[in-house]
Amino acid sequence: MMVPLALVAFWPSPVDKPVQGELAGLLFLIHALGIPGWFNYSFIEATANVVLFVPLGAVASLAFQRKRFWQLGALGLVVSGCMELGQQLFLHDRFASPLDLVTNTAGTVIGCLLTRKAAIALKRDRLNACWR
Repeated sequence: MMVPLALVAFWPSPVDKPVQGELAGLLFLIHALGIPGWFNYSFIEATANVVLFVPLGAVASLAFQRKRFWQLGALGLVVSGCMELGQQLFLHDRFASPLDLVTNTAGTVIGCLLTRKAAIALKRDRLNACWR
């Protein structure tokens, strides 16, 4: 689970560099079709950062069931901070971003909360099945 995260974090150049032209063309097209201007590259990048960290929150929630969601969010913040620091120190074509810290942490919390909600629903379904 951490391997894809590490690959994206420490790839020597921005991972979207090979598709930047296609992405710009797609954004131009969808804006021409009436999609609002806030749906831009920054929005897509922030959303990708959230989605990238959802699995970390899910796995951490299963591994550390007694921890509160904000404690697991702090884990996401630390992991993200290490990634951003590594990019700043060792990757000249990458840059650290405070927004990445926020979106990555949010993804961790969302993954944690979704996993806990699913676990509660599963327990409820199993309990209901016992009474049938």
